[in-house]
Amino acid sequence: MSKTMNTAAASASDARVTAPGRRVAFSLVADADPGTLPRILEYVAKRGLVPLALHSRLTDDTLAISMEVGDLPQAETDHIGRCLGQIPMVARVTVAELAATGSAAELVAELAAAE
Repeated sequence: MSKTMNTAAASASDARVTAPGRRVAFSLVADADPGTLPRILEYVAKRGLVPLALHSRLTDDTLAISMEVGDLPQAETDHIGRCLGQIPMVARVTVAELAATGSAAELVAELAAAE
């Protein structure tokens, strides 16, 4: 006995809500551990997204990470921010919505100047 499944209908019902044009920057301070970046990227990849920009800088035993993600609705942004904060090696998470001309790198520079 064979079954036929309409994949077009299944994918339409599984469609993810997006916020076209919305850009969000996640800035993190974490332990320098080989598993840090993959665990952080997992929360974006699980949603079928690829970061628009990703930057990390190793200083001594600390990793400063900035990640820019596009088309992410506010509810998903909040959820990802909370999840990132629960990763054991992450010390701090900052989430900011970017202006149309801003970038994650500019946000990291602003945060560093404020400290």
